[in-house]
Amino acid sequence: MKLIAKYIKKAPGNLSCQQFCVGVTKEIRKHYRKKDLARLTEHPEERLTASVAVYSRLNREIWLIGDCQCLVGSDYFDNPKPNEEELAEQRAAIIKASADQTTFFEHDTARDAIIPHMLETMKGQNITYAVVDGFHIPQEHVRVITLDFQPWEVVLATDGYPFLCQTLEESEQKLAWQREHDPLNIGAFKATKAFLPGNNSFDDRSYIRFKV
Repeated sequence: MKLIAKYIKKAPGNLSCQQFCVGVTKEIRKHYRKKDLARLTEHPEERLTASVAVYSRLNREIWLIGDCQCLVGSDYFDNPKPNEEELAEQRAAIIKASADQTTFFEHDTARDAIIPHMLETMKGQNITYAVVDGFHIPQEHVRVITLDFQPWEVVLATDGYPFLCQTLEESEQKLAWQREHDPLNIGAFKATKAFLPGNNSFDDRSYIRFKV
């Protein structure tokens, strides 16, 4: 995340989406040792990996690289990982079949059960889906949302918000409701992990709202 932020700060404002992807890939890749590249090619789970949502003011485009989400007015867009929904369903089914669901707060064995499948999915990193990880980003898996020239209110966020709303306050309230009513994330909203005891979130979260 810090390396991507550093690159964005110094990147020219007139970059195209493809140029941005090439540049940010080089920024990450130079932090790998050459002797490790062969292993990282075979083991994407060991790469420096992040998703990013970018708004290009000059191009009037939003670029979703990885599993980010956004609102443009009232229209919702995301770019989820393949199999994420199916894996969340598998985890939820395991927990629901248990006689004592509270044990999953101590050790989420249902998550343990899907981790091999998650690692298998990661073999498609920057092949079947896009992330920033120092390896070539396939443009066909980057979601580009083009804005026309009327005024828009835009929200960019990570997938740590299960219910993305027009304000940060409302998004946080929805997150708090989820934590209170379904901390295992196995109900209407399903995830591959739960809220850990003492945590106010189950995943990283970033939120920004602005007008263009």
